[in-house]
Amino acid sequence: MNQHQLTRLLTRTLHYTVLIVLAIIVGFPIYWMVVVSITPSAEVFRWPLQLWPANPTLEHYRLVFTRQDLMIDRWFINSVVVSVAITVLCVFLSSLTAYGFARLEFPGRDFIFLLLLFTLMVPGQVTLIPVFLLVRSFGWLDTYNALIWPAAVSVFGVFLLRQFFKSVPRELEEAAIMDGAGRFRIYWQIVLPLSTAAIAALTIFVFLGAWNDLFWPLVVLNTLELRTLPVGLTVLQGTYTQERALVMAGTVIASAPVLIFYAIFQRRIIQGVMLTGMGGR
Repeated sequence: MNQHQLTRLLTRTLHYTVLIVLAIIVGFPIYWMVVVSITPSAEVFRWPLQLWPANPTLEHYRLVFTRQDLMIDRWFINSVVVSVAITVLCVFLSSLTAYGFARLEFPGRDFIFLLLLFTLMVPGQVTLIPVFLLVRSFGWLDTYNALIWPAAVSVFGVFLLRQFFKSVPRELEEAAIMDGAGRFRIYWQIVLPLSTAAIAALTIFVFLGAWNDLFWPLVVLNTLELRTLPVGLTVLQGTYTQERALVMAGTVIASAPVLIFYAIFQRRIIQGVMLTGMGGR
């Protein structure tokens, strides 16, 4: 083995070592969460810590689903309904708006788009009270509408898709116009199919953001049955603080869909991050 091959081997070994260490650092909290959730209550606070319980049990998962004040199944359905609705509306409205900014000519287009970009620099805490008052005036407090409609469009999504739509060749649209296609048909049948990478990236980001959102649902929801999963789990943290295994079981249930989502779409997520960094080329 020559010096070049040895250097290459040592470099690769170092890279893999660093990756393994980082994987352990990131993955161990998830592993420990699962371990505590299947540990009997009498053994949770035992010292020294056990990397695997001597008598694993699923009793805490049963309790999470059977206790009257813990409506995990209802909260899970609420999270699915709200996240899917927000994702569908946000992707559709953001892409439609982005197409208008990318292809349509109208007075003040660039100025309006610039104003939208300025709103990205405004912290969400600044608009919290005005949005809350607006939702209250519509009578939407403690309803699905309060969760869905304020998140139905994303300025970031408009910016991302506009940059991507501008890279679609105009010749395709001109040919479609000569064949009698209208603007919406061009947007729906030509531009969107050619922009699947950007659409997929925005879909993933919006869905994960909606699923993990805690603060806004906590502000606008009061009824226990309408809570989403992250908000519902605050009941566990507030009421069952001493029952650590029960809290961890609920956390595993809340985290599992996100972890599965990441596992399935990890390549798309990486592409989305790269696409976001490139600004749509």
